Formats: sequence, structure tokens, C-alpha cells
Amino acid sequence: MSTLEIRDLHVTVGDAEGTTEILKGVDLTVSSGETHAIMGPNGSGKSTLAYSIAGHPKYTVTGGTVTLDGADVLAMTVDERARAGLFLAMQYPVEVPGVSVSNFLRTAATAVRGEAPKLRTWVKEVNTSMAELEMDKAFADRSVNEGFSGGEKKRHEILQLELLQPKIAILDETDSGLDVDALRVVSAGVNRAREGGIGTLLITHYTRILNYIHPDFVHVFFDGRIAESGGPELAQKLETEGYHRFGVNETASA
Repeated sequence: MSTLEIRDLHVTVGDAEGTTEILKGVDLTVSSGETHAIMGPNGSGKSTLAYSIAGHPKYTVTGGTVTLDGADVLAMTVDERARAGLFLAMQYPVEVPGVSVSNFLRTAATAVRGEAPKLRTWVKEVNTSMAELEMDKAFADRSVNEGFSGGEKKRHEILQLELLQPKIAILDETDSGLDVDALRVVSAGVNRAREGGIGTLLITHYTRILNYIHPDFVHVFFDGRIAESGGPELAQKLETEGYHRFGVNETASA
């Protein structure tokens, strides 16, 4: 059993002209096998939470703690956080020209596992996961995300999730830009990870993906903090009522 604990997290972003506080005291606990959906309007701080946990240098933590199984995540470098068991699926995956998907995946697995996976076993793992995600084997020879469609990039993110087997996965708007077929396939991959015991922090703007991935907990993010928490019924309430009662003119419907 692994647990990610976030306590009173404050985060700022800025430059020489000044800083702005984005996260204003976030408290959240995610344990193995749990799925927590973070919902909220644009600009509420959802992605800032994801990137702050992952260690993006753009964001400065000014207060609070983040621990994984008692270890201080904020004291770790980005690669140390990954090896400790944290995974981030990005909303906008970057292209890495000249680096093949197969080399990227095996190098990442070697770094996380501490040793290179045996080639025969590894090839079977990759082929099985690619088949489940309905990815053509030819993708293994292409450069990472180069020329990929939005759906292909998101499938590749979930392929990494399945192969790297982290303790806690943070999915930053993985549903954005997906058509119905891609959403179904990607969601099935997330559900397989959950069944394997991975804790999931699912950040989304809409309720559409929650028709495929059923969360244990739903948290409404507003103005840099969690404004309300509940079960799956809270997502349905947002579907019908939107975010009006939190002070914004925006609905949660797709």
C-alpha cells in the first residue's frame, strides 16, 4: 500500500516582474488502488498541482508538504520522484525527434526498475500493452510523439503508465483532444492500471471521461484549493449544475 499525502501546499509562479500564488493550501491523500478525480474550471490550479508534484521548475513551492510513503517528495529531483513511484501523463506531450519509442520506453523502464528488463520478456510486455491500446507495432520505431495525432500521443502516455507501473499516477487532462474511440481505449488502460493497484489522480475539466473511469472520490478545485469533495455523485451534480455556485460562469458538461 502506497500513499501520496499533500498537506497545505502553496505554490507560486512568476518571473522578474513578480509572482502570483496559484495554489493556496491544498490538502489531498491518494492511496493505492484509489481514483481521485480533480475537476474545476480553467485557471483554477489543477495543472499547477500536477506539475508541482512532478517537480516542474516553473513552479515554486512556498509552503506545505508532499510525501510519498513518508518520503519528502519536494526534496527529490524530478528523476528521483519518478524512480520513487510518481508518474505524470501530460496534457500536451512533447515531441522528442531522433529518439525512438522503443528506446525511450526501455531506457525509462531501466531507470525506474534499476536494471534493464530482459529483452524477450520486455518485447512481450510492450507488444501486449500496445495491442490492448490498439496501437500499431510500427509506432515502436517512430520518434517519440513526432507526427503523432492527439489520440496517439495520449495512448503513448498510457502505454508508459502500463509499462512503468508507478505507485501513483497523475493524469493531467488525458481526455482532452480525444474522440470517442480513443477515449474508450485510453480509459480502459487507466482502469487496468487501477486494477493493478496504482493510485490515480485524474485531472479533468469535463465529466465525459468519468463515464469510463469511475472515481472513488471527486474534488472540486477552485481558486487554488479544493472547494468541495465527495463521491461520484458530486461529478453528476457538476454535470447538471456546472460551477456556478463556485463563482464562475462555466459548465462541466462536454
